[in-house]
Amino acid sequence: MIEIGRAKRAVPVYGFDDIAVIPERRTRGVEEVNLTWKIDALSFDFPIIAAPMDSVMSPATAIAFGKLGGLGVLNLEGLWTRYEDPTNILVQLAELEDAVSATKFMQKVYSEPIKGELIQARLAEIRDSGVAVAGSLSPQNCVEFGHIVEQSGVDFFVIRGTTVSAEHVSQVNEPLNLKDFIYHLDVPVIVGGCATYQAALHLMRTGAAGILVGFGGTATRKTRSVLGIEVPMASAVADVAEARRDYLDESGGRYVQVIADGALGASGDIVKAFACGADAVMVGTPLARAYEAPGRGWHWGAEAWHPTLPRGERVKLGAIGTLEEIVLGPSVKPDGTMNLVGALRKALATTGYSEVKEFQKVPIVVNR
Repeated sequence: MIEIGRAKRAVPVYGFDDIAVIPERRTRGVEEVNLTWKIDALSFDFPIIAAPMDSVMSPATAIAFGKLGGLGVLNLEGLWTRYEDPTNILVQLAELEDAVSATKFMQKVYSEPIKGELIQARLAEIRDSGVAVAGSLSPQNCVEFGHIVEQSGVDFFVIRGTTVSAEHVSQVNEPLNLKDFIYHLDVPVIVGGCATYQAALHLMRTGAAGILVGFGGTATRKTRSVLGIEVPMASAVADVAEARRDYLDESGGRYVQVIADGALGASGDIVKAFACGADAVMVGTPLARAYEAPGRGWHWGAEAWHPTLPRGERVKLGAIGTLEEIVLGPSVKPDGTMNLVGALRKALATTGYSEVKEFQKVPIVVNR
């Protein structure tokens, strides 16, 4: 603890920009690195999840990402579950350069109600392609639409919000009892975000299969400016990884996946997330740069269309390559925005590790 004034003490924390991985053992050939990731009963070729953001995931890109070997998550509160065909809306949004006009337009189009039949249709489209199916709801909509998601045959139910706690208190609306909700679901649940040891431990006790660390959408959020809230991701992931270890002992052997979700704009950030203890990462910004991304070079999150307090912005990233090139390469950019899997594989090989679980022990340094 450090004193920031006579009445207040604070804990020093670190983001991914503040740390670096240090090689200190033998190196390996990249062909010896195994990036296979298993959660619940399913295995994936690499531990990268595509974030449920309308600028990143449509049913088509979720299918494409799944066929590349990862897990794509569809936003079940987005345009694809509000409109039969939101293509024209996405085109109109891409043509708006002015930030205020874009925010007003998003607030308008996202005021259209979510339709249960469209949730079923979108998830069925992904399931029929033969890839793993995952859909995301915020805690506020789980009670109304959760049974529809479960009955649609998803492999994973993702509950994702700015901050998700195991106990939400409200005198106006009946809060979601997360533990009871997960207990009665017949599918594994990934839930978050959270940023502290204690919050993660509470979420693990609800029965979740995976915990999202961070608030996601770092490139598009203005949460720090509007609410004064920010997540230092390196410290947050390390704290939640410690909660995972303690919960493993407490539960008698139940392992909960730690999934970093935020501040992952380049492959180096992804590498550092695993070095801090993550089992997988959820990324949005790199994938929003794909030619196939529905955002057409723009990127935004759910906070950008809040009807009364938008605290996110639409960011113009531009398209740089195909989804396959961004995920698996080859890369034509030297800045870590393409070939995310290849960079992770190379980092493990350079530091002498063959699996992500071993790489979690890699030495790191603080460089500030």
